[in-house]
Amino acid sequence: MRIGYDAKRLFCNFTGLGNYSRNNIAALRELFPGNDYVLFTPKVRVNDVTRPFLDMEGVEVKTPETLVKGGFWRTCMLSGLLAKEHIDVFHGLSHELPFGIDRSGVASVVTIHDVAFKTFPQMYHWHDRQIYDLKMRYACRHADRIVAISESTKHDVMRFYGVEESKIDVVYQPVQDIYYTPMSRDEAQTLVQAFAPGLPHEFMLYVGSVNSRKNLLGIVKAMERIPVESRLPLVIVGNGREYKLQVEQFIAEHGMEKYFFWLSNLKDNHQLQALYTLALVFLYPSFYEGFGLPVVEALLSGCPVVTSNISSLPEAGGDASALVNPGSDEEIADAIKGMLSLSDEERKSKVSAGRDYAERMFRPDAIARQLMDVYQRAKQ
Repeated sequence: MRIGYDAKRLFCNFTGLGNYSRNNIAALRELFPGNDYVLFTPKVRVNDVTRPFLDMEGVEVKTPETLVKGGFWRTCMLSGLLAKEHIDVFHGLSHELPFGIDRSGVASVVTIHDVAFKTFPQMYHWHDRQIYDLKMRYACRHADRIVAISESTKHDVMRFYGVEESKIDVVYQPVQDIYYTPMSRDEAQTLVQAFAPGLPHEFMLYVGSVNSRKNLLGIVKAMERIPVESRLPLVIVGNGREYKLQVEQFIAEHGMEKYFFWLSNLKDNHQLQALYTLALVFLYPSFYEGFGLPVVEALLSGCPVVTSNISSLPEAGGDASALVNPGSDEEIADAIKGMLSLSDEERKSKVSAGRDYAERMFRPDAIARQLMDVYQRAKQ
């Protein structure tokens, strides 16, 4: 089978959507080497994470060979190329399919990660919301199968786009392979000392964009509720704009600057894994997530999790995580205090249960097999 992919994010995005593309295609190629994997992208950025796909056996990379390039080629001209390349199934990995694919004779699959622009419209410009809605509506209407990365996202797709449940397959988001090989604390400490020597010995961790949906301010307000003698500093891996300034202003107004350490330019996921490994608690009380990948990364790294009891986050966190109302500073604070007061045996038990859950639910090889089943159904 020749399977085509919208690979723009694979070659040009180095966070969530790019990782989703790379992790899935690498796992599919490993498990099903008899197929051809054709990556269509308007451009290629070559670095350590994309270079393997340029030399991978069974993988072809297709870029524009006409004067028309960029987004127009990807959105409006790609459908005509799929038939010429004898593609059996095309997978739009990030919310959209090329226009005209319904007339191409090629079976199609689209992954919907979230509909945050619907649930948190204030975070998006009006013009961007109209474009996202147009592309997602088209993809949901014309795809042969829709992949939702959580049960929560599946129900959002049904609610906002009127899609029949029978057309949607829930296939969770894969986690990068490195997280399935635990890092020792000694290795983690050596690595962190090299790239962030000023971090405290004991800390909590937040990973993600700094915006209102992710609720970092809720964490800060919860920390204010914790007595000073019990309060641990928070390492924040992420960046933002207006909302970050709002968070920083609250921290300054309450004299809490010494409890926060900002990191925004990690070199690779090994550095991130080291932070997860050393953190005593991972905090992620987001108001809405399509999946919540950092929660799974933390669990695999042996870090107990406090996350939200809404959206997809109970799916990501499982029973071993503390699930809280993200709108309640008091609940977040109580969950943090509960995690920090665990005995050594209780902590070991929670870490073991969290890791077992994440390994069972989100292994890349299992996810790749589920995707291949989706491709077969799309062809029927």
